[in-house]
Amino acid sequence: MQLGTRGRYAVMAMTDLARAEAEVGGACRRAVTLADIAARQQISLNYLEQIFARLRREGLVVSARGPGGGYRLARAAEDTCVADIIRAVDEPIHAVRCGAAARQGCMAGGATCLTHDLWDALGRTIHEFLTGVSLADVIERRVGSPAPRAIEPAPAEVAA
Repeated sequence: MQLGTRGRYAVMAMTDLARAEAEVGGACRRAVTLADIAARQQISLNYLEQIFARLRREGLVVSARGPGGGYRLARAAEDTCVADIIRAVDEPIHAVRCGAAARQGCMAGGATCLTHDLWDALGRTIHEFLTGVSLADVIERRVGSPAPRAIEPAPAEVAA
């Protein structure tokens, strides 16, 4: 599974927005311009405008017009999970070839491939992980990698 640029850039931009709001304090939240985010994150302003149109439609950001205008988070960074951001910009969070909403498998005749359950479980795990990570977690660097799981050695074959 590969996350596309739209989803990755949306998370980068929302994290930048959350950090900018945290720097000025929650009570006096200022709007942040897309030009500022684009410059800091090295993202095309035109592409960022398209992304923020989707984020606004999904209720994740609010916009303010005029002098001092820009965007603000619609809810607290602690209450905004990464999965919501990716979903808002229409990036799929699944790893199966046939698609999450498919009524039949990806093989001829609608059968599922032998690895379907593996990829489906991976997609669910990724979704659960991203649902458990908030923007606040990202800006406060509370997102760590899990400890690697020990791999059990294969049992030795018993000579007969």
